[in-house]
Amino acid sequence: MARLKSVTRSNKLGPEEREAAIARLKEKELDVLVVGGGIVGTGSALDAVTRGLSTGLLEARDWASGTSSRSSKLVHGGIRYLEQLDFRLVREALIERGLLLQRIAPHLVKPVRFLYPLQKRIFERIYIGAGMLLYDIFSYSGGRPPGVPHHRHLSKRQVMRAIPSLSSDALVGGLTYYDAQVDDARYVASLARTASFYGAHVASRVKVEGFVKVGERVVGVKAHDLQTDEHFEIRAKQVVNATGVWTDDTQRMVGERGTFKVRASKGIHLVVPRDRIQSAMGMIFRTEKSVLFVIPWGRHWLIGTTDTDWNLDKAHPAATAADIDYLLEHVNAVMAIPLTREDVEGVFAGLRPLLAGESESTSKLSREHVVAHTVPGLVVVAGGKWTTYRVMAKDAIDAAADAMDGRVPKSTTQDIPLLGAEGYQAAWNKRGKIARAFGVHKVRIEHLLNRYGTMTDELLDLIRENPELGEPLPGADDYLGAEIVYAASHEGALHLDDVLARRTRISIEAWDRGVSAAPVAAKLMAGVLGWDAERESLEVERYLQRVAAERASQQQPDDESADRVRLEAPDIVKVD
Repeated sequence: MARLKSVTRSNKLGPEEREAAIARLKEKELDVLVVGGGIVGTGSALDAVTRGLSTGLLEARDWASGTSSRSSKLVHGGIRYLEQLDFRLVREALIERGLLLQRIAPHLVKPVRFLYPLQKRIFERIYIGAGMLLYDIFSYSGGRPPGVPHHRHLSKRQVMRAIPSLSSDALVGGLTYYDAQVDDARYVASLARTASFYGAHVASRVKVEGFVKVGERVVGVKAHDLQTDEHFEIRAKQVVNATGVWTDDTQRMVGERGTFKVRASKGIHLVVPRDRIQSAMGMIFRTEKSVLFVIPWGRHWLIGTTDTDWNLDKAHPAATAADIDYLLEHVNAVMAIPLTREDVEGVFAGLRPLLAGESESTSKLSREHVVAHTVPGLVVVAGGKWTTYRVMAKDAIDAAADAMDGRVPKSTTQDIPLLGAEGYQAAWNKRGKIARAFGVHKVRIEHLLNRYGTMTDELLDLIRENPELGEPLPGADDYLGAEIVYAASHEGALHLDDVLARRTRISIEAWDRGVSAAPVAAKLMAGVLGWDAERESLEVERYLQRVAAERASQQQPDDESADRVRLEAPDIVKVD
């Protein structure tokens, strides 16, 4: 057993830190235990621990392995919600966007410019322009500059000069505006690590299989460590259920029917190479159901998204051939040179947790969030948007704090940067000097700074000790061997899938979806996690099975067929 400390405070989330955190979780009653390691759960853990509350955080799989790693990767106000007159949600999201860009995570959240093409000459320009003006005004309403430029009007000639790939028949002009983007999975892992740094006891691959009750009051959970197969109880004054699309499943463990339900809506995205679309900015188009984004993503484009009900396996939502064809059809309607299936490097599917109430009024909440004290000792937070996670977390911990004896300080997370954020701009300004000092190309340093911020020094130290770790991975030139080692030693990665699908995005960015990189990455992880040759081989085998199943599912005509094919690949750790 790991030697117990007063807290498990560490800027690492390696195997030893996980062991120490579990030891502490078993030993003493917590003030708050958060269940769910997505964006809202990790945000709630950071909110609770920075108020001075003893805090635990459990995730049944990997950090962000559900919805939170499969979003559109946008931090945005939701310009389409203006048309729905949901001004409060848009304003709240734009204030959060500014905070994330400038204070909380400037190394991970970056401005991105979008074009909205116009198809009618006068009325549409006035109508959309008024909406974008309101968008700009809301972005200033948080008491600080928005961190991005305001919108601009463009003529058709200006649009075609900036985006030669657009069909000239598709527009008469355009408007441009800014939002922001983020590597969603990396952000969540950084959030969990930051919560640990402030003293939260965090552990992934620990599944909650029931609740401990005294009478009607929830006083803890029954936990199952999926790495060791150990079962144990964790006691807490307040438990926060932040399990997203699994909310209803978790609530059933306490026999609580609830006044709202969470409906899973599937959205898929395509990844295509950057050279397939000649454009200096992203694009947003109307569809008959919603909007379609074409988002710049490093050396790639993300194209999405769909919006369809999903009532099948929540852990592995599958994209179908029909989903892929839908996106290609809609993007090709405005492209001079159409995209084909052969242009698609990667595909990913995710589930949005939408509120679907038992009355007409609650069913309209969709992108709003709800916090409810459903039974004594249990707070549920559900719905909402990725961008407003911090507000959701604050509201959840406020509800937990209100039920505690004694005065609990207010939330402070608006002023707490993630690890790697402090000093980022200074490090960015010195990136040329850093590159020369370590004998690494400047582009590599930029890549590392925009993923690790000022923690980049720790990766460079690994490369200094072992220069081979400065080599890129096979089939994934953007990522270095040091990043795989660091993911296992510092970022809580316990399996090969964690590294290739979430700490890096090799599984969606590489043409072979990480098949070439898998053996090399597994060997690097084995050195950190102590795997023997058999375990190393099993990790690779399971990953290759996942890739094959995903590819096969994307050839299927409907959700039921795709789900059946996708589930033929077993999980490396079974959590069902």
